[in-house]
Formats: sequence, C-alpha cells, structure tokens
Amino acid sequence: MTPKTPTDAHRIPLTIITGFAGAGKTTLILNLLPQLRTQNPGYKLALIKNEIGDVNVDTQLAAAAEMTGSRELLGDCICCTNVGQIEDALAQLDRECRPDRIIIETSGSAEPLKLVLEVNRIGKATGRYELDGVVSVIDAENWGGYANTSFTAKLQAKQTDLIVINKWEGLSERAFDLFLDKLGDLDVDTPQTKSDQGWISEDLLFGWDPKMARAWATDHGQDHAGEHKHDHKSEMECLSVTLTATDPAAGTDLAKIDTLLKSAPKDEVYRIKAVLYSRTSPTTSDGAQVNSEQTGRARYILNWSFGRWTWSHDIVVDAQAPVLRMSIFTAQYESNKWLKRIEGGQYVALDDHDRGCGGGKLEVRRVQ
Repeated sequence: MTPKTPTDAHRIPLTIITGFAGAGKTTLILNLLPQLRTQNPGYKLALIKNEIGDVNVDTQLAAAAEMTGSRELLGDCICCTNVGQIEDALAQLDRECRPDRIIIETSGSAEPLKLVLEVNRIGKATGRYELDGVVSVIDAENWGGYANTSFTAKLQAKQTDLIVINKWEGLSERAFDLFLDKLGDLDVDTPQTKSDQGWISEDLLFGWDPKMARAWATDHGQDHAGEHKHDHKSEMECLSVTLTATDPAAGTDLAKIDTLLKSAPKDEVYRIKAVLYSRTSPTTSDGAQVNSEQTGRARYILNWSFGRWTWSHDIVVDAQAPVLRMSIFTAQYESNKWLKRIEGGQYVALDDHDRGCGGGKLEVRRVQ
C-alpha cells in the first residue's frame, strides 16, 4: 500500500490510536517511522498527543525519533474539555509541517466515539482532513485486570476499526486463551491482529475504507450520550511530581527512583512518566544501561508501564527545567496513598551530592 500524500486538492488522512494507559500506543507509533520512510523517502508523519498529566514524555520521545511535527494537549482528556483544541492543533501542524498523515494518540481514559464525531465535523467544515481509521491497542498481559474495572477500556475495545493485541509474547498458551475469552466477552466483530513486540505493518494500520469501517459508530451513536455520563476520569487518578533545586547542576537520586519502579504494584500504579536530570546513567527493567558512557549530568526520559520500564537519553538540555518532572497514574482511590509516599522522600529526592545544599524542593499534587 502506498500511503496517501495530500495536495491542496486532497485531504490529509487522520488515524486515531487509542488504548488504556500503558498499552503501548507510543511504541507502536514510533515503530511506524522507519517503515514509512523506507517505503516513501521524505514521508512526513505528525502527531497530536493527549495526556491527562502535565509531563509531555511521549511528545519528547516523538521529537527524539524525528517525527515531522508534534503537538501535545495536556491536562485533560481529549474527548472532554480538550476536544475543542483539536482543530487548532491540526491547523498548526498543517500550516507548519505539511504532513502526509497525522496521528492522534489519545490518553488512556479517552472514549473514541466522541473524538470521531469531532474529527468528522472538522473534516466536513474545513475540507482538509479525512478520518482514515480508529485503532485500539490492548495490553494482553494486563487486560484481565484493568478491563474488569474500567468502563472506558471496554469502550476502547468496542469503538474501533482494528484491535492490535500488544504484549502477548510473555503469556503462556493457556493465559493467552483466557485473554481471548475475556476479549470475546465484549461480543464485538472487530478485526484483530497481534503486534510483534510493538511492531505492526503500516499496511494494516493505514488505508481503511470509511464505507466499510466504523459500523460501531452507528450502533453506539444513539446511546452514546447516556454512556458518556459515566465519569471515566474517576477510573484513573494522576499525580504531578516536581523536584527543583537552587543549584543548576543538581541531579536526581536514581537509586530512589529505581526503588519506586521496582516496588509499584501493577494493580495500584498503571503508568509512570518522567523527565529528569541525573549524574549517573539509568538501567531499564531488562538490565540494559542507557548512555553508559555518560560523564557528568544528563537528561533522561522515563516510561514505566505495569512493572516494566525504559529510559531514553534526551539530548535536549533546558537550563530552566526542574531537576525532575513526573506523572504517576494510579488506579481509583490509590493516589492519596502514593502522594504521601512521594512527599515523604521515599522515592524522589536529590542525589547524595546535592542533598546537603538545602536548595531542594519537592512538590506533589493531584491533577485528576
């Protein structure tokens, strides 16, 4: 398949990628870039990323991967208060980047149908955009846990043109069959495919026929208003953590961060994202050391999901940035407990070299 390339006479295709927190949406998107550029040199893929927290980790990862352009909508769910910002973000990307395609990556709590209706409205009003497909990414390893408690996770698996089954490789045959049984309980006739460790062919993700896809939009459209009264925000809570220091060369205590990453229970903490400075190089959950040749202070991006985590070395340095910015996404009713733990300095602090300077300040607040 040759991806569509817009001209002034053609519309820019939009793909919505949704899924619960930690399902692997960003990894899936970043794995598309090499495919697109190999098959279509010069291909321009842009991203609109929505996050309930206030740390734009995924957008920074996209920038590091040389995404043509990216915009973040932080603070609230895209299908609620942020839905009106989509048109401005699309217009800005179109004007500045002239992309061949734009992906809209939703937060883990977004319901696809309302976003579909808004994108279709924008496309009709502007004549510039066309919804090409809705893809839902499901974490097979943890689906049984969050699907039982999350109304929104179930909607994401229903309101879609394609289900991508992610993180299935570590399951036994029996466990995978149980996952398929739980997914089958939703009683949806939606195409499904398995990723290969977060990789999937762009031919599967792009190029849906709008006339064949989205029958679910018609089926659910009549009762969507009643469904959306459900407060899906309450299913997931978010803490914002900021660590600052008067010393511009201060760093984070990675040993304490590592303790947090190893001890956070998967049924209480869904996702941890952070951007921080450190004098030592971090280690991923599989034991790989990132930027092992590091000498001196460097900036890193953390992405933690259900007990596994990765680190990325960020070459961008901002002298005005805090030592650490972190978002912690917890299950319902769990954020207050973790707020107190973080405030107590058990998991977040300046490193030993900077702790005695007296200039460190830790602020933890709940943003949802």
